[in-house]
Amino acid sequence: MNGAESLVNTLLGGGVDVCFSNPGTSEMHFVAALDRIPGMRCVLGLQENIVTGAADGYWRIAGKPASTLLHCGPGLANGLAGLHDARRARSGIVNIVGDQAVYHRPFDAPLTADTEGWARGVSAWTRTTTRSEDVGADAATAIQAARTSPGQIATLILPSDSSWNEGGVVAQPLPVPAAPVADPHAVKQVARILREQRGVMLLLGGLALMEGAQKQAHRIAAATGCRLLAEGSNARTQRGQGRLPLDRVPYVVDQALAALADVQHLVLVNAKEPIGFFGYPGKPSRLYPADAAVHLLTRYEQDAEAALAALADELGVPAAAIPSAGPRPEAPRGALSPEGLARAVAALMPEGSIVVDESVTYGRGFFPETVAAPAHDWLQNCGGAIGYGIPVAVGAAIAGGGRRVIGLQADGSAMYTVQGLWTQARERLPVTTVLLSNRKYQILLGEYRNVGANPGRTAMDMLDLGNPDIGWVQLANSMGVEAAQATTLEALGDLMSQSFSRPGPFLIELMI
Repeated sequence: MNGAESLVNTLLGGGVDVCFSNPGTSEMHFVAALDRIPGMRCVLGLQENIVTGAADGYWRIAGKPASTLLHCGPGLANGLAGLHDARRARSGIVNIVGDQAVYHRPFDAPLTADTEGWARGVSAWTRTTTRSEDVGADAATAIQAARTSPGQIATLILPSDSSWNEGGVVAQPLPVPAAPVADPHAVKQVARILREQRGVMLLLGGLALMEGAQKQAHRIAAATGCRLLAEGSNARTQRGQGRLPLDRVPYVVDQALAALADVQHLVLVNAKEPIGFFGYPGKPSRLYPADAAVHLLTRYEQDAEAALAALADELGVPAAAIPSAGPRPEAPRGALSPEGLARAVAALMPEGSIVVDESVTYGRGFFPETVAAPAHDWLQNCGGAIGYGIPVAVGAAIAGGGRRVIGLQADGSAMYTVQGLWTQARERLPVTTVLLSNRKYQILLGEYRNVGANPGRTAMDMLDLGNPDIGWVQLANSMGVEAAQATTLEALGDLMSQSFSRPGPFLIELMI
């Protein structure tokens, strides 16, 4: 058995049965092993950010890691933006990167790079395996690291001779540590604050946004009157009927300051203190009052649902049913608007849909309009590296096992990872992409104003995508994805409904 064969067998034994790949010469023995050994679903991405973003989306829905297959340092570099977003989302990924043969590295061939150094910035665990005898054991450790709460990126770098040399040994799965429980003293302290103080807010993030944790948070809020709010960007929020109608910290600094102005005690539940996405002249970085006290109930890696249940028990509060969000909205009609798009999604989405949101400026008000939708998952970009939406939709669709994925996708961001449409077509994934076509970097126009810069022709040209226009219908068709334009809410609704009844992907260019 060579090292590559021990790697594939170890991955499969550890429950890693999906590999998102963009291989090169250094990985050919890994590719050959994937061909010889059954059980791994191999998904090709035409650019490495498709690969890393898909692995991110897969973890968010499956709750277990996929592996990647990247080619040497430059291939890793191409995928770093996706890995950055995945790290911020706390997604577990077994990130496998090929490299030059150990004996070849001293010759400084063109693809030689500081692969391990580049990986460390996005990885919780990094190792280069130089002997085929160690590949299986190192792969088992990488799986363990990736699955450790709340989810981590584990990068395993494999020089090509460690793959092709004989001596590979399959390693058995290693135990995954259970998510730590909250400190009992923290539970008692937060209970005391809720009993004795006013202006208390529980800020929920990470796994605190899953349905079970939401029920415990609602139990607490119904009895104490505290406010509940979600972080501004969240890897996965369970929303719709039967879930809490949670709002989130606004992106715009002035709106966030107003939303948090009355907070006197901020309790963090798998969340961090709310800060601005950027620093702006004359505006604070912290989005909550300077005199507010901050209390930690759970860190990211701790069990949020168990902590909230313990807090509710400490308070002695009864169970409380989450109230109905009201009737599902009717499909809207008329001119396009952000509110109309959100209502159309809420009115038409199938039960159990997955929404991948990279709508950027157009979608900031989508949450209030979609609380009465059927139960669904909503995935957001936690790291801010644009182009996350199309690849994450790929991984979420593969993990979803037939669940409809609805991508709310800004056009400028989509151009970073447009190759992912080809993967959606190749894999016949149930993805409906609503492409928000305003033909400009709208968010940057707002940021330009926010920093007080004066508009000018050169600056505005750098934020414009309309010279020439991008033909999204033709672009999608060229990659095997059916597509059509919509200019009204009626046309949008018709196209969405049609796409939901088809097995493969569909793109709607929404002319906003």
